This record gives sequence, structure tokens and C-alpha cells, in this order.
Amino acid sequence: MSIRVRMNPEVEDALASRRPVVALETAAVTHGLPRVPLAVSVPYLADLEVPAAIRACFVGTSPVHRALGHALAAAVRSEGAIPATVGMLRGELVIGLTDEELDELAELREVHKLAARDAALIAYRGGSGGTTVAGTLLACRLASPAPIRVFATGGIGGVHRGYAERPDISADLLAIRETPTLVVTAGAKSILDLPATVEMLDTFGVPLVGLSTPFFPRFLSEGNADLRVNAQANDEADAAGLFRAHCAFHEARGMLLCVPPPAAYALPAELMESAITQGLAECTRVGARGPEVTPVLLSAVARASGGASLATNLAVLIHNARVGARVAVHLARAT
Repeated sequence: MSIRVRMNPEVEDALASRRPVVALETAAVTHGLPRVPLAVSVPYLADLEVPAAIRACFVGTSPVHRALGHALAAAVRSEGAIPATVGMLRGELVIGLTDEELDELAELREVHKLAARDAALIAYRGGSGGTTVAGTLLACRLASPAPIRVFATGGIGGVHRGYAERPDISADLLAIRETPTLVVTAGAKSILDLPATVEMLDTFGVPLVGLSTPFFPRFLSEGNADLRVNAQANDEADAAGLFRAHCAFHEARGMLLCVPPPAAYALPAELMESAITQGLAECTRVGARGPEVTPVLLSAVARASGGASLATNLAVLIHNARVGARVAVHLARAT
């Protein structure tokens, strides 16, 4: 049985000619966002500095999850790079979903959340899925005629709270270590054990570079002195230079570019921690364990923020896609 991977011709041509390409995940589209039209104000989208092509994706009655998928691709294009949105359709891992394929994936009800571990199993059964960080990094490695060097996402997975009692570490961390791709991220999701996550990344030898910050971001919140990165990049050009230097020493290992949420739209860290504490108490009360915990915690954060967590999440994802595209452009110029 041959590997069922299909390259979008535009992405394939861009990789062949060494033009900038940015990989984008689809788990946020298939599993992470509401399947209804946007019902909260997103101040980031009202900023006139945000390209009109991005804002246009959220106009009308398009559901949030589908609008985001198109907005991320528009964000990458607005900065001069080619988007490679990754997803699995009917057993085929597609690197560079078309608009129509993205819509098809977004509307599926029987859809998997696809990590690297799951790709072959779901492909064999002819299934469809939205790729996680680990699943998208698999696609970055399999891309042809060259791997994809930049991947933009929101918050990565990591070490879950309560690890000492019930070990749970996201496959994202090992995938980042094993893939020679720069992962542009707003740190790790706040519902995780962030000190343990940073320590695990250190154990894996993954360098953490902060974009104009010395702190490891907390996804929807800015970081603080409790957790620091290994180096700072002054701007996207500097980040590209640091990644090139990293690859010269570690050609098969990834790096994180840690980008705080835009300051005007970040949620207070105190609000996040209070909401997570309430969510953990609720988990204990209802007996939620394993994969049941995350939805409970996310609901607690949404309630505590009055829905603002969704607006900040969208701002983070779109902002990171734009940053990733700028870095990819600088990397392409140097080749």
C-alpha cells in the first residue's frame, strides 16, 4: 500500500522553487471552534491594520470554524507566503487544502482529530480528520519535493496538570523535537502544567525563542517572569536567522518561536488561573478524567471571560499565521 499523501500543485511548486510556505493545522477547524456564526465581538478584526481579506472571512453567516480556516490562509497570503492547510479527506492526507476541500472538511460530522499516531490508521479506513500540531508536523516532514520549514498554530499541547497522579503528555512535544520545522506558537495552552511543559521541552532539547519577549507565553495570556525563553528575537528577520543557525547545528530538530497574544487582546493571567481552578473543581465533582477534562476546562474559561476567550483565540491564531508568513519570507530570501 502506497502512502496516501497528495500535494497541492501550488504548494508543491512553491517548495520546488524555494518560495515561502507556511503549514496550517485544521484541528481548530474540525474540533476547536463553534459551528455557528460569530456571536461575540472580535476587536482584533476591527483593527484596520488587519488586511481586509482576513476580515472578509467572518462577514455574513459563515460559521466560526469554517471562517477561521479561510482566514488563516488569507493571513498567510497577505504577508507574501503560500498557505499549506493540512487535513485528511477520505483517507488521503492533503498538504494544501483548496477552499472547497476546506469547506468539505469543516462540514463533516464524522471527523477525526488526527495526530501523527493516527494518520496511517485513519487513512487505511478511508476516514477524514483535522490535523493537530503533531499531525501537521507529520505533513511538514512528508511534504514534497522538500519539507515545510514553518508551521503556524495557536497553543501547543504539553504536560497536563495532575501528571504525577496520571501521566499525560501531548504527542506534540516529541513531534516538535523530531521535525526540522519552526513552530510559531503562543506558547502552550493555559489549561496545562506550563512549568512542566517548559521543562519537558528543555529535556527534549527544543530551543524556545521569544518574539520580542523574554517570557514563555500562556496562549491567551502574556507570559511573566515565572517562565522564560532561551533567547529573544528582535523581529521576524531575526527569528529567521536564529532558526537558520539552529538548523546548522541540529538539522533534524524543531524550534519554537513563542509569540505572545497581541497585548490589546490578551486575557489577564489571573482570570485564566481562576477559571482553570474552578474547572478542575468541576472535573472532580463530575468525575471527568483523561480527554474529558479539557472540554470542561475550556468551558470554564469561556464562562469566566464572558466569551472573550473565543475572540482572543481567533486573534492569536490569525496573528501567528501572519508572523509565520513573515518569517517564511525571510527564510526564503536567504536560500
